[in-house]
Amino acid sequence: MAEQNADPEIVFSLEKIYVKDISYEAPHVPAMFLEKAAMEVDMQLGIEHAPMNPAEGLYEVILGVTVTARMEKRTTFLTEVKQAGVFRITGVPDGELIKVLEIACPNILLPFAREVVNDLVSKGGFPQLLINPVNFEMLYQQKQDGDAQNGSNAH
Repeated sequence: MAEQNADPEIVFSLEKIYVKDISYEAPHVPAMFLEKAAMEVDMQLGIEHAPMNPAEGLYEVILGVTVTARMEKRTTFLTEVKQAGVFRITGVPDGELIKVLEIACPNILLPFAREVVNDLVSKGGFPQLLINPVNFEMLYQQKQDGDAQNGSNAH
């Protein structure tokens, strides 16, 4: 008789991908196209997640990407994209679920967000903007280290 495995099967799948929110502004065009100054680009990331139907293992994860470009302290363009996905995650121990939501899911969403940002910037008349790969595991660890420091400083 075959021995039954007591561990539940781990399921991790992308059920749906979509853009939840999108914004693009270029307040100083077309005058900015004539500028010869170097463009400074700043990128900020944010990760949000929420259970949709935990009994079925469904979670929404949103990767927010904000890119601000400036020339001589004036905003050249500002784009914000919230790339979202519905993920089915089951069989993952409770302590590991947060890692899956904040590391594995954003890794899947990033290429889609990268494409949307690049498309917006290019259609705005600016050169191609490629977002470099992101180490979500390192960002997660930094967040955990920051939370631990803030927790130890609480009175």
